[in-house]
Amino acid sequence: MNDGANKKYMKKSEIVTFGIGLFGVALLTGWMPDYTATFFADFAFKGKGFDSDTMSGIISTVFLVAGIVGAVCELVIGYLVDNTKTKFGKVKPWVGFGVVPLALISMLVFVAPNTNNQTVAIIWMFVIYSLYTAFCCAVESPANCFGSLCSPNPSERSSAISIASFLRSVGQSGGMVVILVVGLIMKAVMGQQQFKNAEAQGLDLIISTAVCALGIILFTMIFFVNNKERVPFTQEKVSLKDAVKVVFTNKNLLMVSLTKLTGCGRGVYGTVSLYIAVFLLGSKDLKLALLLPMGIGTAVGTLLVNFVLKKFNTKQTFILFCVYGASSLAILFLVSRGIGFNDGLIIPFLILNFFCGLQHGNTNVTPNIMIADCVDEIEYKTGKRQEGLAYAGYGLFSKVASALTKGFGPWLLYTWSGYAVSTNASVAYAQQTDGTLNKLLMIYTIIPAVFVVLQAVPIFFYDMVGEKKERIIKELIARREANGEAKSEG
Repeated sequence: MNDGANKKYMKKSEIVTFGIGLFGVALLTGWMPDYTATFFADFAFKGKGFDSDTMSGIISTVFLVAGIVGAVCELVIGYLVDNTKTKFGKVKPWVGFGVVPLALISMLVFVAPNTNNQTVAIIWMFVIYSLYTAFCCAVESPANCFGSLCSPNPSERSSAISIASFLRSVGQSGGMVVILVVGLIMKAVMGQQQFKNAEAQGLDLIISTAVCALGIILFTMIFFVNNKERVPFTQEKVSLKDAVKVVFTNKNLLMVSLTKLTGCGRGVYGTVSLYIAVFLLGSKDLKLALLLPMGIGTAVGTLLVNFVLKKFNTKQTFILFCVYGASSLAILFLVSRGIGFNDGLIIPFLILNFFCGLQHGNTNVTPNIMIADCVDEIEYKTGKRQEGLAYAGYGLFSKVASALTKGFGPWLLYTWSGYAVSTNASVAYAQQTDGTLNKLLMIYTIIPAVFVVLQAVPIFFYDMVGEKKERIIKELIARREANGEAKSEG
């Protein structure tokens, strides 16, 4: 029996620095969309006299269009990744050389033009956020793709992806820690009143973005220097037309990718998280206290998934966590309505937020392991290893889902809930009605719960598990060893 499937390839430090790289990417990208929405709505053009109803509708469209741009970029970048052959590998150059442009464009998102022309303001929002989305695809997608290249051993690969996903989930909360610390420092230096004026203009967001932009550069460089791609890439050139077929003709890859589409609305909670902190819990600063338990829950969930995967296969694990996730969100809604929006809600809300966060460990880890398995299945069937396109396929659906979420979320917030935007340049947020507060809670809990259930549906048709997976892995290892012997003889 071939023992190649049990061989260890990675140094322990590589597993850690893979995670550090994903931590760095998430430190910036993990919070950008939600804070961009509130920056565009509440800060960028405050006091300019623009029609608030028009701007609220446009913001939804901005995210929808940017999501479509991102979906196209995912396929193009996936194709380019699979045709990248350098001494550094096929994925690392995209991550290592793409972070500086991404960091720069991220900072520009929070530097709005000083204009009284509403048309100019609208065009700027479309252009700047679409550019951010494109550059984000060029770094984030290849970074996720590295998990399938770090080791030919599926067990070692799964462990590395789990640990890296844990650090990525920490990074997603890390950006909010930066925002809190920046706010505290600004308050200490400027004084309470001057800080309130600066906060009302979004200055704390600009400074926080600069800190996170520096962080993404430093942490991804650590990954770039220490990590290696160990799964050999195939040399055949693949046309873009054939590459796109990979995304839609492999059933298992398509089912994993469809989970993003069927579950697109689960992410709308992020659109209202800041407003939940402000209006339901009483302070903008409580957004960190609000999302930190969820972030910790997500981090714990990534480790819990790794444990569950020792007992169940990826298909069973994914479905199990979806059922749990929907149940925990429903409980959070019922408890919140029972207690009411007052100081007594804070502690129960934050505790339950931790348990709601556990489900995100599943969506951070399990699909990435499934996609790596799909890459093996594609190589088994075609002889071509196409990590870039496989992850791009997932990313394509992810970006479309994100576009739907980022269009749907702001519509729910700014139109359906009846949210009132502040028109006072010295006041960050206007008062809201009880009806609006109830709808904000639904956007945070019940609506995502429905989509958490829906995202499990495609996985019932996924079958790259059990005997089939083991047989394919053994055959691929045998082929690679045979190819290696043939080359050495030649």
